[in-house]
Amino acid sequence: MEKYKQDFIEFMIDCNVLKFGDFVTKSGRKTPFFINTGFYRTGSQLRKLGSCYARAIKEAFGLDFDVLFGPAYKGIPLSVTAAAALAEDYGTDVRYCSNRKEVKDHGDKGILLGGPLGDGDKVVIIEDVTTAGTSIHETMPILLAQGKVNVLGLVVSVDRMERGNSEKSALASIAEEFGMKTTSIVNMQEVVEHLYNRPYKGRIVIDDALKSAIDAYYVQYGARV
Repeated sequence: MEKYKQDFIEFMIDCNVLKFGDFVTKSGRKTPFFINTGFYRTGSQLRKLGSCYARAIKEAFGLDFDVLFGPAYKGIPLSVTAAAALAEDYGTDVRYCSNRKEVKDHGDKGILLGGPLGDGDKVVIIEDVTTAGTSIHETMPILLAQGKVNVLGLVVSVDRMERGNSEKSALASIAEEFGMKTTSIVNMQEVVEHLYNRPYKGRIVIDDALKSAIDAYYVQYGARV
């Protein structure tokens, strides 16, 4: 596993973004682990997060695109910090764009904030985590309503490697349904591989009992293909 992936996993632990216990996902699944990017809260944390996303975007999509779109609400800071990192780390100046939950009817009117979208724009969508692919079905109609945009794909921080609406993972299903590429900074297999029975800052994050709970979760919800 590349060192930047190992560093990102530990970064999530340090920021309390990656947690283990008993949780319920947006799609209603009971899960022994949870990723909440809302816990990236300081300037230095967001700067590092942006660089991690920028590297994943560069490796998957290159730098020839126009707009980084972050769906409201969590996607808003993600699109801003990743766009800033793309400019600083790679000298690529792309627009950030996000949607509002309600259409604004005064001042800067419309459903979008940030850079505008128009015909021919190449767009990369940035999100925190995709579990069952629910949010992308809300995002795509918004993008396609803005003109003849070319959605290159979706980048998330962690691929949970769970089934979406088929036996495939949510990211694989999204790629197939919308004809676009999907990628992540890390996936849960890499997270478990790096943390299982390995001390980090004086403690074992994933011990045998937690590993068994994660394995059982994937028996029920894991992608089959």
